[in-house]
Amino acid sequence: MEKVILSIDCGTQSLRALLYSQNGDLIERVQIKYDPYFSPKPGWAEQDSEIYWQSLCNACKSLKEKNPDAFGKIEGVGVTTIRDTWVNVDQDGNPLRTVIHWLDQRKAKKVYFPNVLIKLGLKAVGMAEVLDKIQKDSKCNWIRQNQPEIWEKTYKYMQISGFLNFKLTGQFADSVASQIGHVPFDYKKMKWSSKGELNYSLCPIEKEKLLDIVTPGELLGKITKKASELTGISEGIPVIACGSDRGCETIGMGVVNQKMANLGFGTIATVQTTSKKFFEPRRFLPPYPAPIPDHYNFEIDVYRGYWMVTWFKEEFAYKEILEAEEKGIIPEEVLNNLLGQAPAGSMGLVVQPYWGPGLKTLEAKGAMIGFGSIHKKSHVYRAVIEGLGYALLDGLKQLERAGKEKVEKVTVAGGASQSDEICQINADIFNLPLVRGKTHETSGLGAAIVTSAGLGIHSSFEAAINTMVKYDTVFEPNPQNVEVYQEIYNGIYKNMYKSLKPYYEKIRDITGYPEK
Repeated sequence: MEKVILSIDCGTQSLRALLYSQNGDLIERVQIKYDPYFSPKPGWAEQDSEIYWQSLCNACKSLKEKNPDAFGKIEGVGVTTIRDTWVNVDQDGNPLRTVIHWLDQRKAKKVYFPNVLIKLGLKAVGMAEVLDKIQKDSKCNWIRQNQPEIWEKTYKYMQISGFLNFKLTGQFADSVASQIGHVPFDYKKMKWSSKGELNYSLCPIEKEKLLDIVTPGELLGKITKKASELTGISEGIPVIACGSDRGCETIGMGVVNQKMANLGFGTIATVQTTSKKFFEPRRFLPPYPAPIPDHYNFEIDVYRGYWMVTWFKEEFAYKEILEAEEKGIIPEEVLNNLLGQAPAGSMGLVVQPYWGPGLKTLEAKGAMIGFGSIHKKSHVYRAVIEGLGYALLDGLKQLERAGKEKVEKVTVAGGASQSDEICQINADIFNLPLVRGKTHETSGLGAAIVTSAGLGIHSSFEAAINTMVKYDTVFEPNPQNVEVYQEIYNGIYKNMYKSLKPYYEKIRDITGYPEK
């Protein structure tokens, strides 16, 4: 009898409940959409954690109604969620406040004050401001400073993944591969940091307030009677530790070594690879634990990434939005037509897509250069997509240098990967074959792979990946476009940040944006 795995993929704007066969085929899918957050104050982003749980319950019940036969064959459940979005709960697992979302921009006060020698050393290696930013961005620090009564009552401080796993099993436990964010975690040793270690000094959370963490593929617990009544999942079904959405996405595309890299075309655009060896893709910035035991995911990101498509659509594409409404299609399909109206290189229009500052480029801002009277909306849109490609290529080259191995093929996932035009542009920019998966629900597939390996449905993680990962389309580089992109990337794009950095710093001093 065919075995079925239920994956829960909780994202920024929706939750998906997904049924996969043991062969990796997507049997059924239900998506529950919600507003990503609400803003009590400008720049703040909060969400009710119960929205995630209610969405899970509703999605599972709908899934059971749509396909009761497959739902009845569920062998195990795996949960993958957004990163760095934490829940404060009491001893019974009840939330004590709304969730501070990963998109939140509020700042805490510094909590780490190194001595003069250490401070000079950090400044010399360019890490002083980075460490300041990490502790100011830590929402646990903000809660401790501004809502001490909440922190005092907090029994556990956990990721959304931990919260959903608790709701399903009644156990305060989560995967090692989900602990990505502003918490005291030792990424090299894959365990909670101890007092005196730097990560603990930046985000000092008492160990008793942190969850038990287990290796991906291990049992977290089983579906409780109460969870069964609310979701329709049979009581006693195992819940397996998986990992973050990005990590599961990379595994779901079959990226298990440094010869391949996955491009994530999401709100944050990422380039990520996998390895068993530990190295820092950027100095002092470690990799993350992968959903494969004893492996690491190495990631470079473009903070605002493919959010820029939404930005362009809302600011410049009113005509295309109306056209999409008339045709009954999504606006992105109409925008794809713009990409074909401009040539490779966008007639010299080049975008540096730093619409949000990176961790080590804190003063960075976005830039468009090369404007002329010939340029139209299509050139601007194509230049935005190309700029994101250049930035991800920059990231890939950093990973190759740090890992001392060349990438031979890239895979692609995320909403924008459904565009053939965007995929081809990136194949040309990277000058590598670009492979798209059979399903765009790759985070869910990655969770299903981890769950099936953990349950023993497949003999190993490698066997699960070889069986369940399937590719749809291969985009081969166009030699003519490759030549144009290489000249622009090497001759222009690579020099843009260095040339513009003094002006970015001056703008920051004058305007106070981005905030120091």
